[in-house]
Amino acid sequence: MSPEPIHYSHGIHALDAEYLRPGLAAIHIMIQDGHAAIIDTGANSAVPSTLRALAGLGVTPEQVDYVIVTHVHLDHAGAAGALLAACPRARLVVHPKGARHMIDPAKLVQGSMAVYGEAAFKDLYGDIVPCPADRVIQADDGHTLDFRGRSLHFIDTPGHARHHYCIHDPASNALFTGDTFGISYRDFDVDGRPFIFPTTTPVQFEPEALHHSIDRLMALKPDAVYLTHFGQVRHPETLAPQLHEQIDALVDLARRAPGQGAGRQGWLKEALLDMFMERLVRHGCRLPEARCRELLDNDAELNAQGLLVWRDR
Repeated sequence: MSPEPIHYSHGIHALDAEYLRPGLAAIHIMIQDGHAAIIDTGANSAVPSTLRALAGLGVTPEQVDYVIVTHVHLDHAGAAGALLAACPRARLVVHPKGARHMIDPAKLVQGSMAVYGEAAFKDLYGDIVPCPADRVIQADDGHTLDFRGRSLHFIDTPGHARHHYCIHDPASNALFTGDTFGISYRDFDVDGRPFIFPTTTPVQFEPEALHHSIDRLMALKPDAVYLTHFGQVRHPETLAPQLHEQIDALVDLARRAPGQGAGRQGWLKEALLDMFMERLVRHGCRLPEARCRELLDNDAELNAQGLLVWRDR
């Protein structure tokens, strides 16, 4: 059975991409005058449920105007080409540094296989469909998109990836932040308070750039932030200081990681899990520790990889 979208205000909806586990990755759908813009796509496996969700919102594939990817990591952009094939009038909006990877995904696939392994990659993402170049819009810093009279403003936000932007929607005074504003799983909410942490996945983590990007976003004084991992969080001004503090803490751990190779990565992964657990306890999380570590295991693994790529660079 397809997941039911979460309905927010201002025509914004979140659909679970069912990537790895429920509640991990969201596809955001914005409806304006009976047309849709899709923000981040999940993997190819999410395309049928995305089309069903659109139908439930009264939107046909021909009424999808834009597929917008915050960056080209495949949990955010893996289904972009498949969605363009299914939605004949849609155009892809992508950062200029990511556009070529959407048009010819060979290097993107190769890099992702290096992280996940070929078998796991095929299981997660399948075959990545190229995006026709004549249907690609490159949105640089300051770009404004007119979506049926609704202005969407694009902000270059490196730090997690150099091909990352965030989208400001003045109609809702909200931001769609991909991975720049971190990860906040609803599993860890306590009395409506979210737990948030940065993501430093390979291979372009840059701490100073990420600090700056978060500050740029907060200068807009948003009422809400929509995270790909996962959904809406409100009062982001209370969360930004937590992200800043944790970025510095992650960098410190990476610098202290001893040894070489798999041993160094294993030490750092466990140190990250311990750090997250300490903060979850302070947050008041009521889940068993084993369940918390299970939920965070993949993020700790990828964060450790990305931090060590940064340190070695």
